[in-house]
Amino acid sequence: MDTLKIWNDNPSDRQLDEIISIIDNGDLVILPTDTLYAIVCDALSPKAIEQLCRLKGIKPDKTHLSIICADISMAAEYARIDNAAFKMLRSNTPGAFTFLFPTASSLPKAFKGRKVVGIRIPDCVTDLKLVERLRRPLLTTSIEFDDEDYAINPELVAEAYEGRVALTVDGGDGGTEPSTVIDCTNRDFEIVRQGKGELI
Repeated sequence: MDTLKIWNDNPSDRQLDEIISIIDNGDLVILPTDTLYAIVCDALSPKAIEQLCRLKGIKPDKTHLSIICADISMAAEYARIDNAAFKMLRSNTPGAFTFLFPTASSLPKAFKGRKVVGIRIPDCVTDLKLVERLRRPLLTTSIEFDDEDYAINPELVAEAYEGRVALTVDGGDGGTEPSTVIDCTNRDFEIVRQGKGELI
């Protein structure tokens, strides 16, 4: 497995193109985020989604799937966002949040029958530039770890997933605190998991 080092959350065009070529091939990549390191794949590729779900033991029909979007405009292509939710997103993104929204019909087969999709617009330039350049969202799920060193140290993250993902993007030390999850499927927004993000 390859490792790609990015300094100061400032990837070059060449680095972005290298990551995209792997994602376009249907492979899995580990990326830094504003919370934990995450395993990602092309959110519009059923084959890639199946591979990621198999790796994490996720049952798509029983688990909320989350996608990384470049901005609110991209998020609105895949989730139904009303005016009140739009205002909240505008005030709190990019940030360490996962917003749960009703799904839109443009999501692929793995989301069919799912009424809810998680939206991430992380405060991480690498992620946002990558998705903007890719022009489609990434399915995302946090890495698993028993020892905090295997969440923080990107070399240990790469070691733990050796042979199971195609690339680890080393963006420096990772975190151990997950995103704050906000349920936006009803008129009254509800924090269902308090994590790193502090809602404004």
